[in-house]
Amino acid sequence: MESSVRTAILVIDMVNDFVTGVIACDRAQRIIPNQARLLDAARRIGAPVVYVGDAHLPTDFELKIWGEHAMRGTAGADIIPELPTQPGDYILEKRTYDAFYETGLDMLLRKLDISTVCITGLHTNMCDRHTAASALFRGYEIVVPDDCVDAFTEEEHLDGLDYLRRVYGAEITRADALIDASSSESSLVR
Repeated sequence: MESSVRTAILVIDMVNDFVTGVIACDRAQRIIPNQARLLDAARRIGAPVVYVGDAHLPTDFELKIWGEHAMRGTAGADIIPELPTQPGDYILEKRTYDAFYETGLDMLLRKLDISTVCITGLHTNMCDRHTAASALFRGYEIVVPDDCVDAFTEEEHLDGLDYLRRVYGAEITRADALIDASSSESSLVR
C-alpha cells in the first residue's frame, strides 16, 4: 500500500439479505456499478477496501426490529457476488448498525494510518449514519459518494445525506469525482 493513501473505502452491508434477501432494498441495484468502479479505482492506488456487513447472532437486539436477517454463517450474510472481495481487502462482521461498534474497525484503520473514511453501502439513514457518527467521534474525516449509498426510499436517502453533511460535516460527493481524481492527484490521497 502506498503510504500517501490516507483514505479507506468502507463497504457497509452489501450482503445478500440486504440486496436481494429477506430485507432487500431494491434501490441497492443502482449503486452497485458505482461502488464497483470506486473499489477498482481505490485498489489501483492502494486505498484499503474494508467490507463490514451484518453477521447476526440469534440474541442480537436488531432481530426484534427487522426480523431474522444476515445471520452469521448463512448465505444471507455473504457479500454480494457483484462486489467480490479481492486479495488485500478486509472483511469485518458487525452486529449493530454501527460498523465501528465491537468490530475492530478503528484498530485496523489506525494501524493502516487512515485519516479519512469513504462510506459506501446501505442504508444512508441507518447503518451509514451510525458509522459516520462513530467515525466523527474517533476523529476521522468523512466522505460519502451519494451515488454509492442508498436507502429504502428516496426520502430516507436524501434525509440521511443531509444529516451526514449537516451534523457530521461529511463531504458529499460523487463516485466519478473520486474515480477521476484517483489516476493522479487523487482525492482519496489525503
